[in-house]
Amino acid sequence: MRFITPLIATILLSLIPAGCTSASREGLPPGSPFQAEVVIKPETLPQGIAVGDVTGHSAALWTRTDGPAMVHIEWAPASAWDAAEKMGTVVWPLLRTNRVTTTAESDFTATIPLSGLVPRTHYRYHVLVGPVAVPHEHIDAVLAARGEFMTLPDEGTSVPVTFAWSGDLGGQQRCRVGADGYPIFDVLRRQPLDFFLFLGDTIYSDDVCPAPPNEPGADFKATTLDQYRARHRYQRGSLPLRRFLASVPVYVTWDDHEVKNNFAGPYEAQMPAGRQALREYWPIASPSDDPQRLYRTVRYGADMELFILDDRQYRSRNSDPDGQEKTMLGKEQLRWLLQGLRHSQATWKVIATSVPLSIPKGGGATVPGNDGWAGGPDGTGFEYERQLIVDTILTQHLKNVVFLAGDVHYVQASAYDPNGDGVPDFHEFVAGPLSAAPGRMSPPTLALNATNLIQEGGYYNFGLVRVSSSAFDVTVLDDKGAVRFSHHLSAK
Repeated sequence: MRFITPLIATILLSLIPAGCTSASREGLPPGSPFQAEVVIKPETLPQGIAVGDVTGHSAALWTRTDGPAMVHIEWAPASAWDAAEKMGTVVWPLLRTNRVTTTAESDFTATIPLSGLVPRTHYRYHVLVGPVAVPHEHIDAVLAARGEFMTLPDEGTSVPVTFAWSGDLGGQQRCRVGADGYPIFDVLRRQPLDFFLFLGDTIYSDDVCPAPPNEPGADFKATTLDQYRARHRYQRGSLPLRRFLASVPVYVTWDDHEVKNNFAGPYEAQMPAGRQALREYWPIASPSDDPQRLYRTVRYGADMELFILDDRQYRSRNSDPDGQEKTMLGKEQLRWLLQGLRHSQATWKVIATSVPLSIPKGGGATVPGNDGWAGGPDGTGFEYERQLIVDTILTQHLKNVVFLAGDVHYVQASAYDPNGDGVPDFHEFVAGPLSAAPGRMSPPTLALNATNLIQEGGYYNFGLVRVSSSAFDVTVLDDKGAVRFSHHLSAK
């Protein structure tokens, strides 16, 4: 088969019309995190591209073609690519993935792994797309996109990191209005981000988006795989979201609305379909021996280890009484988390949980029982398992532990002092929604001896974090870019 050469690819890229989708984070101050430059041909890749689950040695690149196609990626360190272009050499330090065929079985999506990368290195890639061919036929591939990303530093390197987190997109009829729907992503794109942590409810599959005022295409509740896929495609109709995903790496987990309100995985028949659609539409890297696993760690240099939890796939029924037999994480994920916390050498241990620690979040008649970690007067909740995590923090004398959460559609920050010695043992920051109805605020439960730093709602928002060896700084911004809250933690 004939491959398009990098030189031809570069020439083709120069011919992409100026009207094609592009994304960058121009205008950032010197020393800000890496600024990606991306160009995409929307007629070839209508839902754009995304890079996710970046590590020091690997990354995953997602895209979707408009019908069956063959896709492969060419990439190299940007410095080597630039040097080769400058010299006009035909010998390129280029790496190439195998061709991946997009088919109806995966809704024409593809997540292509890139491996063998070098930590803290700026990479450039080309996405090449051609028709599906029979064996031995030539393929006339076209350059559909060009992008860049930076790999993470190794564990021995202390490098500041800036990232954002939020969740809850398109809920309670706050859906996409026009092609520029979800403009909060343009506000996010203007921040100096190394990555974005999407804490679930990436769609509201069980909620109807009436049109008008929203764009047509989501005026149904999803129950089948094709319907879940359609709701993900609806979200990608947002130009601000596509621009953002093209320029900022993402780490994604789910909450309940990717499937059904307040669902518990082992007992929900719709979970496999919702999970498949989630995995088809986001660049999530899972181990080959556990392909459905969503919980994972992100080690960003010497100063931060991020534990991303899956609060849905393994949980007991919300209506079960709390106790030692009840679980939100499942035995294996809980063991993984506690062991990871005990052995982490990172300065800051950050735990991303889609549901918050101490906000009572009761269910309803159809799905009774508390849906978050906190318990309720009916004896439900997940406080027994939460206490196992707290006990590990206390008995192991773990310092600099921070929880990040979403789900409740308002901003809350809490300092927790469960042993009552007057010194906070860990903190939690809750952000969101990106676009959904405001949540009903309620005071945190007393079990963790919480001190509230803020509790405020009524606006779309995201959290912005800057981590260094000495500090953990949190700022909450609204959808206009205005600062609503900030807090500084000094490393212990």
